[in-house]
Amino acid sequence: MMKTKQTIAIIGATGSMGTAIAKCLAQASYRLLLMGSDENKLQNLQDNIKQLNAAADADWLLCPIDASWEADIIILAVPYIAEKELAPKIAAVATGKIVISISNPITADFTGSLLPDHTSAGEELQQLLPHSKIIKTFNTTFAANFGQPVFAGNTADCFLAGNSDEALQQTAVLVEAVGFKPIITGDIKKSRTLENMQILLMQLGIKNHYNWRAGWKILHD
Repeated sequence: MMKTKQTIAIIGATGSMGTAIAKCLAQASYRLLLMGSDENKLQNLQDNIKQLNAAADADWLLCPIDASWEADIIILAVPYIAEKELAPKIAAVATGKIVISISNPITADFTGSLLPDHTSAGEELQQLLPHSKIIKTFNTTFAANFGQPVFAGNTADCFLAGNSDEALQQTAVLVEAVGFKPIITGDIKKSRTLENMQILLMQLGIKNHYNWRAGWKILHD
């Protein structure tokens, strides 16, 4: 029996992270729904994906509700503030679905988090979408790492947090499909650590001129 393709909606598909995720997932056996606000950019992205993989199954839409309604998995490839604004719009059509949060609530001057220590963007999204399975992932990876996830022979780790074990396992398969090594860390509260990890990496990148090619790796025996 042929396995049905999962449909993944990428909300904010024409941003740097959304584009990077879309191009990598287009190499795997997913159906992609690319959602953005600019028709020309969406068409260009679809054309680029077809150039990379002529067999890629990718369409674009302008409405986040329509994209989310059709999807099995929803990736919110948008900044923290936009994520909060989108949540109530898609709540009804995201019931029971995996919703991936990639955002990091960093201040405009990169000095720290917008949020207090006792919460995170991932936890806030779970509260806004209580009937969805929120997974925090891709927030510890830069757009430049997609397609180039290997550093000195080591594949960069990509961390996941969420309250549903089944959703974590499904998302881990997706993470592996784009080339990273998935590391499941625990429930959605682990988003606090994951978001602060990336804020630190951004700060180190600015200080040490990493040019956005940097990632985390756990080394162990």
